[in-house]
Amino acid sequence: MRQILRVELMKAAMCFTTVSVLFTQTMFAQNFKKGNEWKKYRREVFIGFGAANFLGDLGGLDKIGTDLSPVDLELQQTGISAVFGYKYKLAKWFNVVSAFKYLRVRGDDQLTAEKYRNNRNLNFKSNIFELTFRMEFVYMHNSVGNRYGIKNTFGKRMKTNSFDLTAFVGAGGFYFNPKGRSSNGTWHKLKPLHTEGQGLPGGPKQYKNYSVCIPFGFAYRYYVQRNWSIGIEISYMKTFTDYIDDVSTFYYDPKELKASYGELSAKMADPNKGQIDGFSSPAADGKPAQRGDVDKDSYLTLQLTTGYIIKQNKYRRKKAKLRSRF
Repeated sequence: MRQILRVELMKAAMCFTTVSVLFTQTMFAQNFKKGNEWKKYRREVFIGFGAANFLGDLGGLDKIGTDLSPVDLELQQTGISAVFGYKYKLAKWFNVVSAFKYLRVRGDDQLTAEKYRNNRNLNFKSNIFELTFRMEFVYMHNSVGNRYGIKNTFGKRMKTNSFDLTAFVGAGGFYFNPKGRSSNGTWHKLKPLHTEGQGLPGGPKQYKNYSVCIPFGFAYRYYVQRNWSIGIEISYMKTFTDYIDDVSTFYYDPKELKASYGELSAKMADPNKGQIDGFSSPAADGKPAQRGDVDKDSYLTLQLTTGYIIKQNKYRRKKAKLRSRF
């Protein structure tokens, strides 16, 4: 089932990209009516601030099976995000963008009423530092009002009305470092605790603090006198790690964790509330109890942005020198 789901997600991403290209190519004949005028507005720097939310193993809706879906968002765990980026227009309908983003994500099983997640009682928080490069497929609307209206009239003031709608997809990398809150309220870095038996016999390999990601999403921008833009952007980030929240596979023997990594490792690995008998104990056949699932983590950001368009000066031809007749 998971393999089928991954195939369907890949098909959806390919369809999304193809439709975006066809849409933008057919719609852009009406823009920049003055030939190569758009080339004067190729470059833009922008910043943005907003919200971030996590989609993974911890917290979520009051039912199981929704951790891959945006409907599983836990709004109480919304964090902050900020972005700084540079955009370059390669064609009327096509931009390339590089962006550095900071965000804070978190999750907590105590906030869900689903009995298994709630009893598991795990939590985390992490700062994420992300660098991405993406392609933007843009539909831009430009309309020019009366440039020579009567003084103090509305027509005089409303010279332009420009906005664009953007669909984007790209690739990048990010750094994360999850922390968990112990029963006394202290936050501890989770990776050094090897909470799922990383590095021990039968346990998984130790995960890295960085991974690859694929961003895709949509944006709306409104342009003020062609030099400034204000907008809103929503971005979904598909990652290739399942350890942003330090939860992925199975419970490891707490005695082995304590012997190898200390008492804190065993406590942070399994702080369950004891409301379900044998919750984290191995099954009769010796198979360890499930702690998380193997589906990769993801997160979303919603940001308000403002940008400054760096206008290129017009090319000035050199005036021919007049030769004196005398």
